[in-house]
Amino acid sequence: MKQKFILDLKVVSVKRLNAKNVLIKLTHDAELPDMMPGQFVEVRVDGSASTYLRRPISINFVDKERNELWLLVAEIGDGTRTIAAVKPKDTLNCVLPLGNGFTYPASSSDNLLLIGGGVGVAPLLYFGMLCKERGIAVTFLLGARTASDLLELNEFKKYGEVFVTTEDGSMGEKGFVTNHSILHERHFNQISTCGPKPMMVSVAKYAQAANIRCEASLENLMACGLGACLCCVEKTTEGNLCVCTEGPVFDVNQLLW
Repeated sequence: MKQKFILDLKVVSVKRLNAKNVLIKLTHDAELPDMMPGQFVEVRVDGSASTYLRRPISINFVDKERNELWLLVAEIGDGTRTIAAVKPKDTLNCVLPLGNGFTYPASSSDNLLLIGGGVGVAPLLYFGMLCKERGIAVTFLLGARTASDLLELNEFKKYGEVFVTTEDGSMGEKGFVTNHSILHERHFNQISTCGPKPMMVSVAKYAQAANIRCEASLENLMACGLGACLCCVEKTTEGNLCVCTEGPVFDVNQLLW
């Protein structure tokens, strides 16, 4: 079992990206532990009378030069709203790193497509950066309901080409990510995806039909992050598996979708 840490991380900055998403940058006095793209942290919620369990948040980015961990927090309930309300110099108690990450392409000549929807784009940023460092060509395909829901576009553009879909057509191509013209115009050797389950199911079906290797990062409710509470069990070809310990990243051929 990989080593896990429970750390009080200091809030460096808090930036509201839109009405429901906040980017929190955290640091620590000591060097942050190694983290893989696709892993997540469990954040303790302090100050919410209705929240007893930690909240799982994807690792959005790791800035090694600044010793910073970035968390992209979507305000969904009392727990995430409480986390998003932190201020610089506050602390967040985090268990990290948890779960298994994305798989790098077999060859640096492989074309990698990273498909994200909504706040599910979060883990793709760090993965894209590390792939670019390895000389792998990265293409991002990011979807949202409307232009204001698209997140971190300028950050993604640092690490690869960015294509966009919005359901209302306010930016990029109108429709869902699986309808984007890039899927018919280019060949990709591998796809990694994260976002709403219906989107990932569609991406998985596209990849399987095109015989493209595909991984999906699942967003099941992960209350403990350690495989104890069984909240996040997913049916797979290998039986029922805890997403928090066996995932959250799975080869789509393992999933009984």
